[in-house]
Amino acid sequence: MRNPLFRTLTIGLWVLALAAVAWVWFGAPRGQPLAADELGRGAYRLTTHEGRPFTEADLRGAPSLVFFGFTHCPDVCPTTLADIGDWRDLAGKEIRTFFITVDPERDTPEVLAEYVGWLPGALGVTGPRPEIEAALRAFRVFASKGQVDEKGDYAMDHSSSVLMFSGEGRFMGTIPWRASEAEAVGKIKALM
Repeated sequence: MRNPLFRTLTIGLWVLALAAVAWVWFGAPRGQPLAADELGRGAYRLTTHEGRPFTEADLRGAPSLVFFGFTHCPDVCPTTLADIGDWRDLAGKEIRTFFITVDPERDTPEVLAEYVGWLPGALGVTGPRPEIEAALRAFRVFASKGQVDEKGDYAMDHSSSVLMFSGEGRFMGTIPWRASEAEAVGKIKALM
């Protein structure tokens, strides 16, 4: 003869299992975007160094790389732009590159045009501080102004990864600061 406690536990487990299946089929949230799917999306309105507007819509149409930095950067920004040029050459792929400033007070469209002008397909992007802040939130990028020295100079601390977006404007991953050529080129080829 079976134990009544065993029967009660068995029935309880079956009820929990059926409740779990019912929740998955009928109650689980559907169609909610993943956090990564929202990267780059937002109500920011910036300007390219060519004077054209730059919004989330500009991430669509072709795969692209997005990098946040500033023109007075002593190491990370110029090195990363040079790396992007090398990666593109090695991948044999022309890929759009957006360099979005975290220092709009100094990085005017004219300054950005000179800074990115040597890299074919690269656009410098700037805008008023509130719009830059909106873009930082949309891309989930960190940026902070450092100490101002006696000459009025300062540095900007900022995220250093290159963000990759598909032709549909969907975030596809990052290329971390100082990634190996093989890793970066492989990711760019996969993106294309």
